[in-house]
Amino acid sequence: MLAGPENLVEARRQAVQAALDSSKSAAERNRLGQFATPNALAIDIARYVRLVAGRLLSPVRFADPAIGTGSFYSAALAVFGRQRVESAVGVELDAGFCDAARDLWAQAGLKVVQGDFTHIVAGPRRPVAPNLVLTNPPYVRHHHLGRQDKERLQALAYRMTGVRVNGLAGLYVYFLLLATAWMEDGGYAAWLVPSEFMDVNYGAALRRYLTDCVTLIRAHRFDPDDVQFGDALVSSVVLVLRKALPPPAHAVQFTFGGTLGEPHASDAIPLQQLRESRKWTGYPSHARNDRRRSSNGDGSTLGDFFRIQRGIATGSNKFFVLDRCDAERRRIPKRYLRPILPSPRFLTTTVIDADKDGYPLIERQLCVVDCDLPEAVVQTRHPALWEYLQTAEALGIKRGYLVGKRSPWYKQERRDPAPFLCTYMGRGSDQKRPFRFIWNRSQAIGTNLYLMLYPKAGLARLLLSHPDRAADVFALLGQVTGHELRGEGRVYGGGLNKIEPGELARISAVAFVERWPELGSAVPRQGELFGERGRESSPQRRAG
Repeated sequence: MLAGPENLVEARRQAVQAALDSSKSAAERNRLGQFATPNALAIDIARYVRLVAGRLLSPVRFADPAIGTGSFYSAALAVFGRQRVESAVGVELDAGFCDAARDLWAQAGLKVVQGDFTHIVAGPRRPVAPNLVLTNPPYVRHHHLGRQDKERLQALAYRMTGVRVNGLAGLYVYFLLLATAWMEDGGYAAWLVPSEFMDVNYGAALRRYLTDCVTLIRAHRFDPDDVQFGDALVSSVVLVLRKALPPPAHAVQFTFGGTLGEPHASDAIPLQQLRESRKWTGYPSHARNDRRRSSNGDGSTLGDFFRIQRGIATGSNKFFVLDRCDAERRRIPKRYLRPILPSPRFLTTTVIDADKDGYPLIERQLCVVDCDLPEAVVQTRHPALWEYLQTAEALGIKRGYLVGKRSPWYKQERRDPAPFLCTYMGRGSDQKRPFRFIWNRSQAIGTNLYLMLYPKAGLARLLLSHPDRAADVFALLGQVTGHELRGEGRVYGGGLNKIEPGELARISAVAFVERWPELGSAVPRQGELFGERGRESSPQRRAG
């Protein structure tokens, strides 16, 4: 805890923070990525850095490239003491937060620079390099980065670090790379960032940077059910690193759950093992960490027997998806209506039979409007459909991103009905599976809340010659455990899990070959591994 005047300043800071947060809508803060760090967490992080750095941080030259109201500076003062801080600089884009930080901390030695850190770090206004960076960078997803800005950031990151950042990466990835390039060699940094980069393809370049270009000391992942920001459902990780090339036999301390000081699980993972791992959230391997890989890459996987594809994105389910009886009442031609499954939360069965028209035998039968005729033809030949489509204008449907890119705007993506589906998102821990497999014996397709599994290769031939074995296939899919699904998927704050087609494809399918040996061995996994590694960005070795 802070003592003396700083304690009063910290109390005032928290009040100012609350006032500034309440002045913006949730949507605006989401766009700006403004989620404040709780001071107790900032202090835990600063204490850990002091522990590992020892006297190497004497004196401290502090920096926070996203200072906000200064929670991390407050923590640095509390942990290192004012006398040990030789210099301190914070960068802040938001004028309101910038003024607040100046007002709160000017007397405590903090220099606040207003502006975009990603511009400042590359320009003549760049402050003196720090030897300590403590920060929670803005959580701005790539959707909110303009094309030109994204290209600028990618070029800058490559020029300063040698890392080619994937365009799907969020702003925090650029902050981490650029700030590390800026800081002193041998300096320490702690980053509170979303954990998504640990699992996803677009995080590969950052993972390589952390294993090859700096010394990653600690990666503490919070339990997804224990969100660190009450106003943002994001799963978080604290990364502690030193700007120095890693020693040859270096191992990174991976911890999970609890707090930084008292984690629920801990393990030291050798760098080489990390370099060869596609996902990092499986570390540490412990009963308290329910994310486990189901395949080591050597055996068959679901991707060997299924082509897996997301369901359709209509652009507006409220407009394009209708109750079947409503569509019939409107006299919309049946040929332009396709059966579609309801949202998984409204689907109470995992085996779907069909009526004589191919619609699912469920309480609420739905259909999606799907027509590829030009508007002039629809207007002339199908007045009932035309009349319905005219209601889209007032609802703003045609101004939507997806709808606006289609021609005609009411034409849907092509999907055939899939005999098996998997739900795309869900919750579930321990033995409970976050996703459900569904055996679809109807002609319904799914929205993008489902993954659609189309049998291929030997399995497709087997089902063609023995349709009755579809029940066995469904039973084998039912043997996939919750641990396997979570281990290949990704998790967000609050325990929400998602799984993409490529991730589901990596689930082990050894049981399929054991059941039907004629399906044969899987494609060479090792060769794929080398192929994947070869395509990844290979950052230059820097630091030290």
